[in-house]
Amino acid sequence: MTRNEKYKLVEDFIIENREAHYRLAYSYVRNKENALDIIQDAIEKALKSIDRLIEIRYLKTWFYRIIVNTAIDFIRKHQRMTFMDDDILSLYLPNVEDELADIDLQEAIDQLPLPYKNVIILRFFEDLQIDEISKVTGLNMNTVKTRLYAALKKLRLEVGEEFRI
Repeated sequence: MTRNEKYKLVEDFIIENREAHYRLAYSYVRNKENALDIIQDAIEKALKSIDRLIEIRYLKTWFYRIIVNTAIDFIRKHQRMTFMDDDILSLYLPNVEDELADIDLQEAIDQLPLPYKNVIILRFFEDLQIDEISKVTGLNMNTVKTRLYAALKKLRLEVGEEFRI
């Protein structure tokens, strides 16, 4: 496969899955502008390192890994500051009773150490399987499972026993 063909496949993949990529970045920073910055940086990194993508069948996990690492770098650089858009905030205000459990859960997820937060986001927000998470994070599957179960245990302790995923 030529470099131009690979470039076109990556470009098409990014465009076709832009909502999922945005959602993944947003799940880390909870801010529209920051999520868009992360996506922009991730696209730039992907296009610069396109020659590292050897197997096109791993395109999804390759690009997810770039997004996750870019989001983690962003969080470290900005010392884990969390922002909330006014639009998102207004969504929580009208139906406070219905949303309290979601807010508590989101706060609990945000408080998890980054390795645990990663597996929760990838598993439950991005619906990736354990083997896909393993490829995205570069961890072996047993480590992913261990972190996932530990994160779920921490969330149950934080949110309460009524928490079930």
